[in-house]
Amino acid sequence: MARKPAPCPDEPPDESWMATFADAITLLMAFFVMLLTFAEYDIPAFDEAAAGIAERVNGTPSESPASIMQREVEDAMFDAQADQAVAVNKDSRGIVIELRGGAFFQSGSAKLRQAAIPVLKSISKKINEPKFQCFNIEVIGHTDDSPISSDIFATNWELSAGRAARVVRFFNAEKIVNSRMKASGYGDTKPKVPNLNQEGLPIAENRATNRRIEIKVERMSLVEQQKCKPKDNLKDMLGQIKKPKSQ
Repeated sequence: MARKPAPCPDEPPDESWMATFADAITLLMAFFVMLLTFAEYDIPAFDEAAAGIAERVNGTPSESPASIMQREVEDAMFDAQADQAVAVNKDSRGIVIELRGGAFFQSGSAKLRQAAIPVLKSISKKINEPKFQCFNIEVIGHTDDSPISSDIFATNWELSAGRAARVVRFFNAEKIVNSRMKASGYGDTKPKVPNLNQEGLPIAENRATNRRIEIKVERMSLVEQQKCKPKDNLKDMLGQIKKPKSQ
């Protein structure tokens, strides 16, 4: 009589998910230690950390709100064929949208050129989307060092501040609330490149570069965020982290 085959031993349970779970717990612990370590919260840094945690745990790419905004504004400027007059960069606080002064304003004036209006409309529409409601907007005017002679603006200080205020007024007309915005003017005190060469002669190209408007779009503080309800806030980004399923 043939012998019956021995029963197969039970396979041990698959516990590979525990490694991912342990990584997630470690990352979350490190993240909340950061929250308790710093007296003043660095919200943009936490946004980046939350995106990194979500990507590490979920295994799929995740972007911070500032990165998403930069990409979408760049795409909007490309679609508007304004990418030669508008530069979009990301810094430690959010994004900086730089407008070439000569392309947006008439010389020595705070009057917008007609060609600038659809571009500013596109920018305002993008940064006023619900997912970016918890970002403040600072518009900063800069000039070159050429003395100004105008019945309206006595100095470059007034001209730079007037141009910044004009952009803020335009954004407000496009339904961006006043509480999110402020205007500043630096005149010729913060040039990107030297206005003069070593012989003290003006550099026309550099002067054109220094005539600019900066639109800084930065994450609100925790206190300010209590007044708005963003879709992509820190809590929501952490909520995207999926708990591993037991096998």
